[in-house]
Amino acid sequence: MNDAPAGRRTVGVVFWASLAISALFVVWGVVAPEHQMSTMNTALNGITSSFGWAYLLLPLLLIALLVWLAFSRYGRVRLGADEDRPEFATHTWIAMILCAVMGIGLVSYGIAEPISHFAAPPHALAEPGTPGAAVLALQYSFYDWGLHAWAIFAVFGLALGYSMYRKQRPGLVSALFRPLLGRHADGPAGKAIDVFTVFATLFGTTTSLGLGALQIDNGLNRILGTPTGATTQVVIVVVVTVLFSLSAASGVKRGIRYTSEINLSVASVLFLFVLFLGPTAFLVSLFLESLGQYGSEFLLMSLRGPAFGDTEWLQGWTYFMMAWWVSWGAFVGVFLARISRGRTIRQFILVVLGMPSLAFFAWFSVFGGSAIDLDLNGGTDIAGATAADLNSAFFVTLAEFPLPMVTATLVVILAVLFFVSGADANTYVLGMLTTHGSIQPRTPILLLWGAVTGALAIILLISGGLNALQQTVIVASAPFLVVIVGVVVSFLRDLRTEPATAPCPHHDHGTAAQADEPARTG
Repeated sequence: MNDAPAGRRTVGVVFWASLAISALFVVWGVVAPEHQMSTMNTALNGITSSFGWAYLLLPLLLIALLVWLAFSRYGRVRLGADEDRPEFATHTWIAMILCAVMGIGLVSYGIAEPISHFAAPPHALAEPGTPGAAVLALQYSFYDWGLHAWAIFAVFGLALGYSMYRKQRPGLVSALFRPLLGRHADGPAGKAIDVFTVFATLFGTTTSLGLGALQIDNGLNRILGTPTGATTQVVIVVVVTVLFSLSAASGVKRGIRYTSEINLSVASVLFLFVLFLGPTAFLVSLFLESLGQYGSEFLLMSLRGPAFGDTEWLQGWTYFMMAWWVSWGAFVGVFLARISRGRTIRQFILVVLGMPSLAFFAWFSVFGGSAIDLDLNGGTDIAGATAADLNSAFFVTLAEFPLPMVTATLVVILAVLFFVSGADANTYVLGMLTTHGSIQPRTPILLLWGAVTGALAIILLISGGLNALQQTVIVASAPFLVVIVGVVVSFLRDLRTEPATAPCPHHDHGTAAQADEPARTG
């Protein structure tokens, strides 16, 4: 293990290997974009046809594991020493979880996904455009954005927080494998795991960056009349890359924390505006009924695969979403661990699984439900506009409410802030992963990863737009499914070192520290 002080840790094999792979992908995209896209498409079809079931089964198993952990004796264990207490106030902690983690997707898909499912119900389970389709649309939006996504994030966050703060290991995914791999976790096998982690994380963020650029491009066109297309999207990516790189360089306690809190305020204003000026009673009823159907069909929905077709639909929605969450798993896990020192395992699981899921359910119900109501009862065709351009959904819906220019401007501001807060958290994590787990990566490293992320987003936007982003994230995340299984096995082995009796502060921490002593010296 590298025990050098955080400030003096330098880059190593993981940094150079990750940078080389990323650079090769950029060069490939510049020199032969069509070949790159056809190769990725072939890989996508191979992965989803052979291993698509893994994207359905794994998140469900993780949910079951987390629920068991929360209510087992391990729920009392802290992510840190027994005397450690949380670094951030609970409301700030929740704001950072919500905004710095999954923000831009709420703008890109908050209306687009429910209204798309309303017009073309998943697996043809309802007649398009009917009340049944409305409930199904939200049910499947909840599925894509709720417990399944947050289970992946929570497992990584828990394992990393436990490893970093209770076992005093570096903040690397490879360090989680010490109970499984022993000294090999610090050798070539561990380095390969860390490179896989960086690669998956990079493409997960690149996808978000691309989606953000598409959204801001559409919004600026509506507000200022700017031309839409690749040129504007490239300019947007460059400007936002500069912003989030500078924000990441200012650290978690400043840039990431403050942008997260501003995000939450702007999002809350928009949310309350649509809730109270829209069909409030309808939205509440639709939320409750959809939540009930989500709960009652949870197992069936979680395991419904392409046995009878629907592969293309799954590639566009469920597989893409689950792969996106898998690729974000390490990034979000590192970030959750970084802000959760001192929390108990029970508190961490209940908040990380519950709060974001409920917040996202409410968001999709209010915005998606308003669009569905307008199409059902208001004579609009938001579904048609969304089918033509996914990124127009939010703006077309808000155009039916008072002050459309003001709300459209707020959406663009929100998209930029979500873009910045999510991407700067990611840049920080990439810096951490490629500097031996340093919790204070040097500014040049952060700026370099910001530039690489921006360059990849530009390549994918120019070569294939949204389809390219979706394809790449599924392909890049596939090897990471194996890493997740390894993380779970290693974490459970780690937990077995906890004493069987109720925690006693000094004895408990001492036992945990002693149990890890061979790994730290090995």
